[in-house]
Amino acid sequence: MSPRNSVLETRRTRQRILDRSMAIASVEGLQGLTIGRLATELGMSKAGVLGHFGTKESLQLAVVDTASELFAREVPQRVRDVPPGLPQLRAVCEAWVSYLERDVLPGGCFFTAAATEFDGRDGPVRDAVAGMNALWQRDLRRHVRRAIGAGDLPADTDPDQLIYELVGIMLALNHFLQLQHDPLAPSRARRALHRLLGT
Repeated sequence: MSPRNSVLETRRTRQRILDRSMAIASVEGLQGLTIGRLATELGMSKAGVLGHFGTKESLQLAVVDTASELFAREVPQRVRDVPPGLPQLRAVCEAWVSYLERDVLPGGCFFTAAATEFDGRDGPVRDAVAGMNALWQRDLRRHVRRAIGAGDLPADTDPDQLIYELVGIMLALNHFLQLQHDPLAPSRARRALHRLLGT
């Protein structure tokens, strides 16, 4: 095997490990990831899996990054051509509902599961999850402020309150889809978004 092919194969193997880890973690949490389980499911040796990451914590951090990239592709990047302000905020929220509705990951929203798992802990994984959530809320805040600046939302709109309510709707959507298997949950989420943002 040529050095170039060897590098490509290493990248593919690493991505296979991360994709499987992300799917497991969305259902069972990041603590549910074990090197032995991944090795068995992927037909690899434990040393082969561990060799790509070094430690379980490094694997967990890489999974957080991978989940963030997936979310970016599925939500904000899908609507980047929509005009800024309220149109883009509405489109982002619709893409967010669609992401959860389509079961992109078997356990629903990766970051909802990870935040619940790590919110009371300290350490690099908790910080990474919190950091990704903060970045997403920063992006939402930017959309809200542009909408206020354009006059599409009332001048006295509190961006932090609106973001709180938007995140609350999505947490509820994930809960009703995953725990209660409610097929009406996406339409309920869309109605709640309509009340906040209009059509």
